[in-house]
Amino acid sequence: MESATVVLYPSPGIGHLVSMVELGKLIHTHHPSLSLIIIITPAPTENGSTDKYIKTVSATISSIMFHQLPTIAIPPDFSSDIIGLNFGIPELYNPIFHNALVAIMEKSIIKAVILDFFTDAAFQVSKSLDLPTYYFYTGGASGLCVFLHLPTINSITFDSIKDQNFYFDVPGVPPIHSSHFPPHLVDNKSSTYKNFINTARNMAKSSGIIANTFIGFEEIAVATLRDGKCIPDGRTPPTYFIGPLIAGGNQMDPSENECLKWLNSQPIKSVVFLCFGSMGVFKKEQLKEIAIGLERSEQRFLWVVRDPPDELNSGGKEVGLDAILPEGFLARTGDKGLVVKNWAPQPAILSHESVGGFVSHCGWNSVLEAVVAGVPMVAWPLYAEQKMNRVYLVEEMKVAVAVDMSSDGFVTATAVEEKVKELMQGEEGKVVREQILEMSRRAKAATRDGGSSRIEFFKLTHSWTAV
Repeated sequence: MESATVVLYPSPGIGHLVSMVELGKLIHTHHPSLSLIIIITPAPTENGSTDKYIKTVSATISSIMFHQLPTIAIPPDFSSDIIGLNFGIPELYNPIFHNALVAIMEKSIIKAVILDFFTDAAFQVSKSLDLPTYYFYTGGASGLCVFLHLPTINSITFDSIKDQNFYFDVPGVPPIHSSHFPPHLVDNKSSTYKNFINTARNMAKSSGIIANTFIGFEEIAVATLRDGKCIPDGRTPPTYFIGPLIAGGNQMDPSENECLKWLNSQPIKSVVFLCFGSMGVFKKEQLKEIAIGLERSEQRFLWVVRDPPDELNSGGKEVGLDAILPEGFLARTGDKGLVVKNWAPQPAILSHESVGGFVSHCGWNSVLEAVVAGVPMVAWPLYAEQKMNRVYLVEEMKVAVAVDMSSDGFVTATAVEEKVKELMQGEEGKVVREQILEMSRRAKAATRDGGSSRIEFFKLTHSWTAV
């Protein structure tokens, strides 16, 4: 009998890659007879994290094979915008991707090709080879409602979203104000906007959509997708809610990491953790406001700080914390706070019993990590779809409180102080603290044998394993 293979084609950005690898691990765990090949294009901007991550996975899970496509020349007039690159590079690679699939088909039966929405250009390749093609949406069901509804919004609005000042009624989610849409979705004349619209249309034609969420977390959005209401004038493909898929990391030795050692000495549920993702960089003025707000709040805190933009980091030299933060801050807060530079083991920290709150940029991977750990959030969105995530988390799922922000995203020390105290001690925070514990319970139940996410997963893979 010929071997069977599932091909995964993620965007090389670390946030998308990790989720796709976790999907591959899940497939391998339950269907070890399926071969897994993850196709990798060179990242448009490389900081070393992608290569390091791939090497780590390859060394620990030999059953997942990474196929690195060769580097090709990027045309000089090619888009320099990161989103444009994420969409455009896979299109340049379509001939090479086609040859890679053909080579795999000579040795095995491809049961499924799974695309990231940024690798949408490959849809025409896999369909030309008559291969079952799925999309892995790395966000949740609420975000998927908006994404699939984009062509409808496009067909009924002549003006760009950026030129409007009202709330859009999207099936399955609370009203979304025009200012909450990601920057790359607000100009209907841009090529990036058109790429997203085309991707949403192709997703509607696919064999199915896989979403990194679980039914009990986004019940209204899930029901809306199942009822086909997000694509009112066409077919909604089968949609599978198989999350939460999050990277491990709780195995770290607490005696080896500064953050975990410090947390071991703190009271249960007493620490607010502040971490804003791999791209969460603030100017010095904003760092100062955060510091003042934390100090005034009198809450215990663990804060991950990245160097401010280039004006403080010229010559590539790392800036010391004393040069970034207000004078005397570290000394004054040393009895109840810890500030670390650049990185901390987020999954292990969120699962530590001393952590009682999380100030987050609302990236979906971070959201799921917090939900599984049962840690309530202060929602502080920075970029991409995170302002929309804040709407879902605060208004629909009620697992976060929203920090007050100016129109340009600036947050004052007073706002930091108020929301941190509210999350940890206030009445609104109490509702959120109780709700996140319920969602944590549901998340764990969903991923057990017989849970909703496992049932969804086996529906997805049934045709891949049928003889």
